[in-house]
Amino acid sequence: MIDPKFIREHADEIKKNCAARNAKVDISGLLKLDKAYLALLQEAEALRAERNQTANAMQAAKDKKALVEKGKKLKESLAEKEKELAEIEVKRHALLMQIPNLTHPDAPVGKSDEDNKVVRQVGEPRKIKNPLDHVALAAKHDLIDFERAAKVTGAKFYYLKGKLVILEQALIRFSLEHLMREGFTPLSTPDLAKDEILVGTGFQPRGPEAQIYSIEQSDLSLIGTAEITLGGYHQGEMLKLEDLPIKYAGVSHCFRTEAGAYGRESYGLYRVHQFSKIEMFVFCTPEQSEAMLLELLRHEESLFQKLEIPYQVVDICSGDLGGPAYRKYDLEAWMWGRNEGRGGWGEVTSASNCTDFQARRLNVRTKDETGANQYVHTLNGTAIAVSRALIAILENHQQQDGTIKIPEVLVPYCGFDSIG
Repeated sequence: MIDPKFIREHADEIKKNCAARNAKVDISGLLKLDKAYLALLQEAEALRAERNQTANAMQAAKDKKALVEKGKKLKESLAEKEKELAEIEVKRHALLMQIPNLTHPDAPVGKSDEDNKVVRQVGEPRKIKNPLDHVALAAKHDLIDFERAAKVTGAKFYYLKGKLVILEQALIRFSLEHLMREGFTPLSTPDLAKDEILVGTGFQPRGPEAQIYSIEQSDLSLIGTAEITLGGYHQGEMLKLEDLPIKYAGVSHCFRTEAGAYGRESYGLYRVHQFSKIEMFVFCTPEQSEAMLLELLRHEESLFQKLEIPYQVVDICSGDLGGPAYRKYDLEAWMWGRNEGRGGWGEVTSASNCTDFQARRLNVRTKDETGANQYVHTLNGTAIAVSRALIAILENHQQQDGTIKIPEVLVPYCGFDSIG
């Protein structure tokens, strides 16, 4: 959430930023509500002060009748004013929550993912004659069962089988060990979170725009990423300045409705309703956050370089950032199954600097060098989204004879060096 004071003082900048991020928010209406809210707040505080003065005067007065009557009227007026204040605050807060984060001045300006900017490419796709996609490779080696999963659970669910189960666990252990060496504390998080935590991290838990499964007759939802549970971990806390940055590596299942995502580019494991993921999450000072974003990106690149997967780094444009991110980089890995088997790039990780957007909603603060309270900055990044990492490994490490070579760094975790 953006500081309301900043919005009042920079209304034109906020309007321009909303337009750049495809966010349709009535800023003029918000400012009118905010002005009325502040006026009501001032009136309520004046009534409260007068009520307290009357109560104090009543203690010393001999004839209390007039003061008692005045106190009753003040109480009634205050109650009415607080009711008006509460009503207008609900409307004001709803508009505030619609405003996206500010945008880094160096982020590309654009309307959709077509305007994202490729920063660099690392590695070249191997030349493979008639490459198979991961669905065909899985069928060849009996590694994934989509049909029985559809029978048991529905479309876009799956069973991993045989050596692919071991490979999934190897990816988790491999990425966790990398992050632990880099100072991340591993956390296995709940797969559910309260709706207030989802809203606090910038996700929409209910309604037609929701991409998350909600639990009926409760305030709980299945998480779409451990960013939610890690972001809520320190909700309402005052973090020690000397402890920052705090770096977590969250292990969780992720659940997404993926509404409408049924095109050819969503084939197989690329868009599914459930998958496992290792998520990096950082709490830090405002001065540390830009460097921390580059650190998260460095870890993502390091992991995919070790997995010997060609990838490109993409600087995400303003219209594709989503609500919480100030700046965001994606890694897109080469996948042979894209573009009707001709191959193409598919997103495998994201790294975002959310500045104080989430911390302000979740009330996570620290004290700066002068002792003044300030909101921390939060960042998140995908270490390994297992389902998409499996696609990249299967399709890039397939051999001409149809077997699949296991990346060298994963062999110690797997206990085998090939499939098939």
